[in-house]
Amino acid sequence: MDPNDTPALRKERGAFFTPDAITRFISDWAIRTPSDRVLEPSAGDAAFLVSAVARLRELNTSRQVRPNVEGVEIHDHSARIASERVREAGGKAKIRHSDFFLVEPDPVFDAVIGNPPYIRYQDFSGEFRARSRAAALRAGVSLTGLASSWAAFTVHSTMFLKQGGRLGLVLPAELLSVNYAAPVRRFLFSRFREVQLVLFDEQVFPEAEADVVLLLADGYLEGPAGHATIRQARNAAELGSLGAGLIWTPIDPAGKWTSSLVDPKAIEPLHDLLQRQVFCNLETWGDTTLGIVTGNNKYFTLSPQRAKELGLGRNELLPLSPPGSAHLRGLALTKGMLNKLGREGQATYLFYPSDTPTAEAAAYIADGHRTGVDTAYKCRVRKTWYQVPLVPAADLLLTCMNADTPRITANDAGAHHLNSVHGVFLNKQYRAVGRELLPLASLNSVTLMHAEMVGRAYGGGILKIEPKEADLWAMPAPTLVLQHADALRSIKQQVGQLLDDGMLLDAVQMVDQVLFGRRGDLSVKQIKKIRQAREELAQRRTLRASSGR
Repeated sequence: MDPNDTPALRKERGAFFTPDAITRFISDWAIRTPSDRVLEPSAGDAAFLVSAVARLRELNTSRQVRPNVEGVEIHDHSARIASERVREAGGKAKIRHSDFFLVEPDPVFDAVIGNPPYIRYQDFSGEFRARSRAAALRAGVSLTGLASSWAAFTVHSTMFLKQGGRLGLVLPAELLSVNYAAPVRRFLFSRFREVQLVLFDEQVFPEAEADVVLLLADGYLEGPAGHATIRQARNAAELGSLGAGLIWTPIDPAGKWTSSLVDPKAIEPLHDLLQRQVFCNLETWGDTTLGIVTGNNKYFTLSPQRAKELGLGRNELLPLSPPGSAHLRGLALTKGMLNKLGREGQATYLFYPSDTPTAEAAAYIADGHRTGVDTAYKCRVRKTWYQVPLVPAADLLLTCMNADTPRITANDAGAHHLNSVHGVFLNKQYRAVGRELLPLASLNSVTLMHAEMVGRAYGGGILKIEPKEADLWAMPAPTLVLQHADALRSIKQQVGQLLDDGMLLDAVQMVDQVLFGRRGDLSVKQIKKIRQAREELAQRRTLRASSGR
């Protein structure tokens, strides 16, 4: 081990060493003859190459042969250690010390296996990012600036395969869900004859703070794949006892692959409801946007008591949904609720002075300058640092970080919202019914299940949904809501009470009965399957969160 190679440095370059159970599993799948040429494009400490040597020796009847394997490694000391480990394992290694994106593809390998570096886009910048995007573009894949390192690494790796070759990689579970991976998903389905995914219930790399999947793609340049095979393991130790798996056919390979986790008997009713326009995307109702970015919430958001202490007048304050979203678990944020939150000390005002501040506002601005608030990036780049760029008060507020499910709340208080929640601005023709009934109608089993599919799991098992993902979120169509408007109104108070008592699923059952019980769009059996699928998806993200502690 290089004494100068600290855990922080390894994390910075995305180096997380892979458990033996995974390297053996991928090597055994990918390497099929003793003459197979094998490449590991991020060799690290040669965990994959050592497993590859063991597999090649196992396949070769002559135990005297020392198999050749090849690798690329950006870290010089790791490259030397990798060569030594391969030699000790009975093989011969050709390890190239280089940035993989600088290596010109030579399509001669039967198998490319490994664990690509995982560097988030925030830390993946400059010349390294430019080289990676150029490498992906040579393969016909255009990646956005939000793409993490693994995306380009995956695409570039395929370019080293001969026709019929196999790709076996450990990838972040982001492959299934993030928008920037759409071209990678399309590429894999188009180029390979067969695609398999192995999913884990528990976290494999807790130190990486990311869930992973195993990508097993067979038959390079023999695609497109008509479907994928989805296999499930509790953890790496259980890879040896995997079943045959389930067949999953995506509607659009570029779309999110989270539906691969869902029982087809739950997916089919969802697709039918969307196709018949009984359900629609949230975007049909209106536009979902990010909230206000202050640059310093502690300074710009004020409780009524604090505003009074500062002597600020109402003309220098705007009503605000307080930071966070714990108060948005019911059907509406009313003026009465906002006043109550304010009395409890929550920040229900946004400091927004006029172009000519009052003496009291000027004093507060001077205090902000004295304490360095104006030096924060978001403040520093404004024309007037203390005037926060506003987002209009939205019709609905949408919680974006959720332990259970995203909630839609009517903004009856007319409050502005911070970027801790999203705002939904309803289209004019749906504004009245949307404000009154969409928060209630959205509490149905189909919408809850689909939230797990369009959102993504974050640390601690939190389900996050971004505006572009929310645009695709399945909602009861306006026509369906209007047809059941009176029945929805009749249960609104009772549902609100159930939500206040923390009984979300009881509330959902009441809404299901109104939307589906009388109309017959879904059978009792279908609703049961949908509820079960939603529960399994939610349990999956919470189980992975607990396994990573």
